[in-house]
Amino acid sequence: MSALQNRPFTKMNGLGNEIVVLDLRTAPVPVTAAEARAIARPGAVPFDQLMTLYPPKTAGTEAFVRIFNSDGSEAGACGNGMRCIAALAAKATGRNTLAFETPAGVVGCEIESLPGKVTVDMGPPRFRWDEIPLAEEFRDTRAIELQIGPIDKPVLHSPSAVSVGNPHAIFWVDDVAAYDLARFGPMLENHPIFPERANISLAQVAGKDHLIVKTWERGAGLTRACGSAACAAAVAAARTKRTGRKVRVTLPGGDLEIEWRERDDHVLMTGPVEFEFEGTLSPAMLSEASAA
Repeated sequence: MSALQNRPFTKMNGLGNEIVVLDLRTAPVPVTAAEARAIARPGAVPFDQLMTLYPPKTAGTEAFVRIFNSDGSEAGACGNGMRCIAALAAKATGRNTLAFETPAGVVGCEIESLPGKVTVDMGPPRFRWDEIPLAEEFRDTRAIELQIGPIDKPVLHSPSAVSVGNPHAIFWVDDVAAYDLARFGPMLENHPIFPERANISLAQVAGKDHLIVKTWERGAGLTRACGSAACAAAVAAARTKRTGRKVRVTLPGGDLEIEWRERDDHVLMTGPVEFEFEGTLSPAMLSEASAA
């Protein structure tokens, strides 16, 4: 029997990025990969990311957060999920400024005056090849040697690589809709150049302050919105002089506002959250995990 049975959860989303929040702070138990996969099954509570809250490890933070993808793997960051748990914590505490700790570090969140909008400080991006990480050295990660398709006429090539809590590769294209990312995504996510796999994005420059982005999310597949991918694309665009440091990023699920702040290099992401419903994890939802 799973220790998660009958635990309450909250279902939310950030621009269609499906989030389940499981608050384990008062009675912490470990969550296994099999349990995360079981919860994500159709008929249970399908999600892109499961945000599990544990008692804080660092003073001044609300919780330590472990983030699971729908395939049971863990992520270092989830911008849309952070907005969701910040909105819940703000409602519970009455505070508009909060901090959480993730495997990628402490993340600050601020509830905007506009209802439903939250700003998350994703921290500074990392560009060094061994910090992203990549399997081999690239002195300049603004464009790494990676392509698919014929050598003389590649379909996709020379992505920008960056870590914003998670490893990201951003391919620059004229039209994100012209590519079948569901076909290329799994192969690129698992390419040997990415020892920890990677989030794969197609990015189209629509203006000096506007990007259009579509993402194959590591461990989750095609997503309507990936907050860290939006941040990664915005940073890579500014770094390659395609845009300025403040942009609107249009994802299939809607828009995020991203600022790569010059004074401290931190990346700020602002966007909406939506509450869907509350429930409890039934034995049936976790049956596959118990059988594993």
